[in-house]
Amino acid sequence: MPEPLQDAAAPPSAEQPWRDPSLPVSDRVADLLDRMTLEEKVGQLGAFWAAPLRPGEPVLAVPEGATDPLPGPLEEAAANGLGQLTRVHGTEPLTPAAGLERLRLLQNTVIGANRFRIPALVHEECLTGLLSWTSTVFPTPLAWGAAFDPELIEEMATAIGGVLRSIGAQVGLAPILDVTRDYRWGRTEETIGDDPYLVGIIGSAYVRGLEGSGIVATLKHFAGHSSAAAGRNMAPVTCGPREFADVILEPFVAALRLGGARSVMVSQNDVDGVPSTGDRHLIDDVLRGEMGFDGIVQADYFGIWHLKHIHGVAGSREEAAAVALRAGVDMELPTIHCYGPPLVEMVRQGRVEEELVDRAASRVLTLKCELGMLDEAWKDEFDALPALERGDLDPPEHRALARRLAEESVVLLANDGTLPLRASSLALVGPLAEEPLAMMGCYAFANHNSLDFLDEMSARAGMEQGVHVASLGDALAAELPDAKIQVTAAGDLRVTRDADIAAAVAAARDADVCVLTLGDRAGLFGAGGRTSGEGCDAETVALPGRQAELAEAVLATGTPTVLLMLSGRPYALGGLAERAAAVVQAFFPGEEGAGALAGILSGRVEPSGRLPVSMPRHAGGHQGSYLHAATAEPSMVSTSDPTPLYPFGHGLTWTTFAYEDLTTDSEVIATDGTVRVGVTVRNTGERAGTEVVQLYLSDPVASVVRPVRALAGWARVRLEPGRAARVEFTVHADRVSFTGAGLRRVVEPGVIHAEAGPSSADLPLRASFTLDGPERVLGADRVLTVPVSVRPL
Repeated sequence: MPEPLQDAAAPPSAEQPWRDPSLPVSDRVADLLDRMTLEEKVGQLGAFWAAPLRPGEPVLAVPEGATDPLPGPLEEAAANGLGQLTRVHGTEPLTPAAGLERLRLLQNTVIGANRFRIPALVHEECLTGLLSWTSTVFPTPLAWGAAFDPELIEEMATAIGGVLRSIGAQVGLAPILDVTRDYRWGRTEETIGDDPYLVGIIGSAYVRGLEGSGIVATLKHFAGHSSAAAGRNMAPVTCGPREFADVILEPFVAALRLGGARSVMVSQNDVDGVPSTGDRHLIDDVLRGEMGFDGIVQADYFGIWHLKHIHGVAGSREEAAAVALRAGVDMELPTIHCYGPPLVEMVRQGRVEEELVDRAASRVLTLKCELGMLDEAWKDEFDALPALERGDLDPPEHRALARRLAEESVVLLANDGTLPLRASSLALVGPLAEEPLAMMGCYAFANHNSLDFLDEMSARAGMEQGVHVASLGDALAAELPDAKIQVTAAGDLRVTRDADIAAAVAAARDADVCVLTLGDRAGLFGAGGRTSGEGCDAETVALPGRQAELAEAVLATGTPTVLLMLSGRPYALGGLAERAAAVVQAFFPGEEGAGALAGILSGRVEPSGRLPVSMPRHAGGHQGSYLHAATAEPSMVSTSDPTPLYPFGHGLTWTTFAYEDLTTDSEVIATDGTVRVGVTVRNTGERAGTEVVQLYLSDPVASVVRPVRALAGWARVRLEPGRAARVEFTVHADRVSFTGAGLRRVVEPGVIHAEAGPSSADLPLRASFTLDGPERVLGADRVLTVPVSVRPL
């Protein structure tokens, strides 16, 4: 660990305008830039990763050649200033106190090394909570989508932001706004769902929570990462400009306007041959021009280096730096490879305009100024951060929040009455029956790092466990103290041994009910046989290994069996689900997931989650999204049936609901008008329950092919038995706009159908209204939301 340097020069006097908090930010930044050398301005564009990695045990896939040569010691790298420090708390297992001590040393080194005493931004991963050894692990984004509860997601993000502030960080690398496109993609668990409106509303809620707590939210990955060919990480993207605009970009539009994100990370893929990291049209024209973004644009880890090493659009580090800078990328992560001496050399040679460096440095310094990091008082505030104790990053109130979200996100897909469990003897079997880490996604610390590395580092840190995560067996034993529970776990995730199948069958035969756990373990790049997470792409959506064979054998016993899915993607369950007593889906529900699942299985908790994706019937031939054209539906011209086993929006609870009286307040509205669409929902069962009332719109005649239907809005409605509520959606004509034949977003006159019900495939009611008037071309001020109100009857 480097020792802090003495000040490189005496600090500037308080009279210097850039130090004056009373002046406009733009004036302060302009004054500071005028005082900086080229090297000092370039210094603000780079990052440093103080990562003591074991040889051969990186925490992520480091591209060939990207570490040769590594940046020198921090005091050398920061001599001209430094833009960011990378994952100080999230690289190795550290207690909160040790992490803060480490950050103080690194930050003081940065401040002391540069003559302006400007600190570095500190970024951390925070997709499922702060990615650190002792922080609360919340459910994955696919579980956020399943909850259909933006208010709860905003509350979670506010809690995460508070943790980031307490450890001295300013930037969070979340949320991910990639719309789910191919379930084979390993990062499906990190997506919110396959509907852009759902992703935009839930993602914007996360951004509001993080930004409202004072942390800079970073939108990822801009753009098209989830549309990679064959679901392979970083593979080329070939979707057309209309799909790109209407599906891929829409969540980013919402998160910028409705959330106020101040950072965007460009994706690693290329779209139609142009890498996003070097795409000036995408960054300058679309993001900054059409979307009006004025924050910082960051490269993904090693993304600038990949312009040379992978994409082949640059022949050297210097050329890669030039391509990215001209495109509008302001900062290089995770450490200095291209935006350092190579970029300085390009400017000195006259091959890159210094004005481009000024542009990027101005954006970085503007953000630092807005965060108070150019104020002399900032250092005192940083030094005054209170000492952190062992449990401070996973307090009881955060665990309670994680439990609420886990409970809301579990989806009951099918049930013949076996659930809630009433059996006196229960067999809990399958590869995930005794695996606590199966509750968490790839961006939980324990899953994100190699196991050998973790074992060594945690032993060195004197920690046996970062956060407590119960196994499903322990949670069920606590939930059902009077039941006899036999836990028989398969030996490994892929169920490679015949003996494990035989043991599960024997346990099922001896029980009144069997709960069979199937699904994934999350991790990076397939390490340790992981099947979900970054780089863990699948060839099909068939269950991993011999899990289907295990399920066949257990179902053949005749014992009522609950299929319990713990996974990061939807898997094909056709032929299995139809024979099961019940099917339950949990998308990595976090550290409190076992307790949430046990509560639902017992009936103490009501299931209220709904599918944010479709569940395929077959391992091949699935279309990947309910959001499709009519030609993608079953027809006589194709023998392939892509109908999902369970559709987008589907989910059951302990009661039943009926839909009545779908109406519109106007039959005709202007192409810039508003219509109110109302529907009555009634609890027709004997228990209280929560229904997710869904409204879908369709445009049967348009100038381009439109989806059969698209989600327009939803409402979580809790009703006592026999009670009803009137749900009213306020739909502006802008909400049926699309990218037309001229690649401009338009509202066209014509008939619009409205349908309401409990899922995208169960819509018992339909109404219509007509848009009358001229075609409208929309701008950046278009309406993005459909407000909804619920009135008890």
